[in-house]
Amino acid sequence: MDIFAGVKYQLVSIDEKTLAKEFIDFPKRLYKGDANYIMPLDVDIEQVFDPAFNKAFETGACKRWLLKDNGNTIGRIAAFYSKIETTGVLTGACGFFECIDNFDAASQLFDVAKAWLIENKCEYMDGPVNFGDRDSFWGLMVEGFASPSYRENYNFPYYQNLFEKYGFTPEIGQTTSLIEKESFNFERFSKLATRVMNNPAYTFDYIHKDNLEKYAKDFIEIYNQAWAFHENFVPMTMDKIMVRMKQMKPILIEELNVFAYHDGKPVGFYINVLDVNQIFKHVNGKMNLLGKLKFLYYKGFVKRVRGIVFGVIPTHHNLGVEVAMIMHFRAALIKDRYNQNELAWVGDFNPKMLSMFESMGAKPVKKHITYRYNFTK
Repeated sequence: MDIFAGVKYQLVSIDEKTLAKEFIDFPKRLYKGDANYIMPLDVDIEQVFDPAFNKAFETGACKRWLLKDNGNTIGRIAAFYSKIETTGVLTGACGFFECIDNFDAASQLFDVAKAWLIENKCEYMDGPVNFGDRDSFWGLMVEGFASPSYRENYNFPYYQNLFEKYGFTPEIGQTTSLIEKESFNFERFSKLATRVMNNPAYTFDYIHKDNLEKYAKDFIEIYNQAWAFHENFVPMTMDKIMVRMKQMKPILIEELNVFAYHDGKPVGFYINVLDVNQIFKHVNGKMNLLGKLKFLYYKGFVKRVRGIVFGVIPTHHNLGVEVAMIMHFRAALIKDRYNQNELAWVGDFNPKMLSMFESMGAKPVKKHITYRYNFTK
């Protein structure tokens, strides 16, 4: 255990199980009394920092710290970097930041993360982000401080001031929208969608849980074309997507996960899961026997699904494939008990998607920001 003397507080690096447990337990005390807070599952946080589980360790490394005041934890942070295999670029980042409302304390946490990343030859620090996939624990909540969805970052409003006062600047704005069954403006899209759905070259299917490997392959083919233009793109692999699909299997509703095909080749997908945080708010972060029983009980009361990823390959953009998938999704939605669809964050670099969601009748309900701190400024 390394101890670092700070200006005012004590930094402790995490290399013991007891400290790793405190890293998970500290937010539970910090947010006590906040009715909107929903504890992430302990296991979800543990797996991020487990090299046996998290493939990000294959091309990167991670370090965590707690901040103490007279023996009491007042903050935590993780720093990590990954190497983009195609370019060799090191991407530095911090995440899982939690802190009392005290700029000196926050500065010490940011300082130690920055120093470690500089030591490892990184040129910037993004945050707060995940050590791994972008669909989890990504961005700082700055608007719509309502109960978070599963694996979505939630934080106190004062965190924005802590980041920006330190010198972080916005890199990406991330909007989450909500559409309700009654406000779904499907008439506007029905003509274009019908034209696509009546084209025999296009076919549509949904995920069948007894054949996940087939849809995993289709997902990879679409994802690696649709996201290839993004900065620091990392191709999806079969191992990686199968791990995620097996994780999501209990919360996948088959017919609400639409795949589009053109002449039999996969060209688009819209992936949705149950908003299981409506269940997990009852389990106190623990998926033990009692937690599993609560999961089975409360699962039947969930009314909202969360769209976590939407993609169409570039050669089929603006042809109506997007709206055709949405119409298939809507047809399945109205048959079920679900009455809300949360559309997980869309970056401000994708105004067409934001405009389409607005045209559907969706309303922005939350905003996260991914910040960047450049070391060379």
